[in-house]
Amino acid sequence: MSSEKVGDVVYGYTAHSNIVEEQNNILKENVGKLRHELERYKKSPLMICEIKDVYGTQAIIRIPNGNQFFVEISADCEKVKAGDTVLVEQKNLVVVGKVERKNNFDVEKFVIVAKPDVSWKEIGGLDKQIEEIREVVELPLKKPEIFRKAGIEPPKGILLYGAPGTGKTLLAKAVATATNATFIEIVGAELVQKYIGEGAKLVKDIFQLARDRAPSIVFVDELDALAARRIDIGTSGEREVQRTFMQFLAELDGFESLGAVKVIGCTNRKDMLDSAITRPGRLERHIHIPIPTSAARKEIFKIHTKSMNVKDIDAETILAGMADYTGADVRAACTEAGYCAIRQGRTFIKTNDFLQAITKISEKEESMEHMEMFG
Repeated sequence: MSSEKVGDVVYGYTAHSNIVEEQNNILKENVGKLRHELERYKKSPLMICEIKDVYGTQAIIRIPNGNQFFVEISADCEKVKAGDTVLVEQKNLVVVGKVERKNNFDVEKFVIVAKPDVSWKEIGGLDKQIEEIREVVELPLKKPEIFRKAGIEPPKGILLYGAPGTGKTLLAKAVATATNATFIEIVGAELVQKYIGEGAKLVKDIFQLARDRAPSIVFVDELDALAARRIDIGTSGEREVQRTFMQFLAELDGFESLGAVKVIGCTNRKDMLDSAITRPGRLERHIHIPIPTSAARKEIFKIHTKSMNVKDIDAETILAGMADYTGADVRAACTEAGYCAIRQGRTFIKTNDFLQAITKISEKEESMEHMEMFG
């Protein structure tokens, strides 16, 4: 074989060998990556906990279900302090690292913040309750110097209680309008159900928002969901509700007595509330919002029909059919009467439209009662 052919063979073999070696190196690298990934998947997940206190190389931690343990801190772990969020091994709970958690809420996404436009004239049949609310909430916000000179401390908040639809939320919005205060609405049931694990932090941020936006009114609807009478704490959910409730009490206690923030709690079930929330120094003034009397219903009816295009209506006959109606029911009947007229191609409302609306609302209520009874 000539030297030229031998050279070509050697060169071809060398080139092929290099290609094989390069492919082999790529395969080894891929195998190494896969082996590393498998090792990662075999590792037990770390648990996120909170440091309650530190004692040298040991610490007390609180795990997510609320239980606390005295544990070791790994030598490789950076310095930690009370309040830090850390990673711990699930088996022996050794603290192995610190993590930065972004718990800063955009709190306005979790509450309703508004400047209401509800005047006292839009509320009928509650003159006594309006007078008391103005005395307890409006006067301290508008003229705090009177209380300073008198040497007394006005209540930090009030409790509105009564049946659904009697005007509790409307009263809170009206006093916010009268004082030009920011209205911050919280729904107690949503607070304890949706934001479990973060409830106490959210409450703290809400009250800070109230201070920043003062004068302001923090309105807590369905207060009984947050401040129900305490029982033996069992599940982690119940413990979280208690932590949220305790933070709420702490915020109330921390207010300056004549600060420009007032709290209005609202409930349909006053009997379920914990005495800690209703004692003097917290929501100490309790105002009952009753089912309207016949005279009050007449006043409410006038308020809701004053802007309606009514024609020769028999108010007495209509009101007779509204016995035991709440303010919300009267408003619903007026709206439905308008729809009855529109369905018949009219832009004015007659007595018969109201009577049809009352019949429809009564049938709806009976249907709902039947569903509640038989599930």
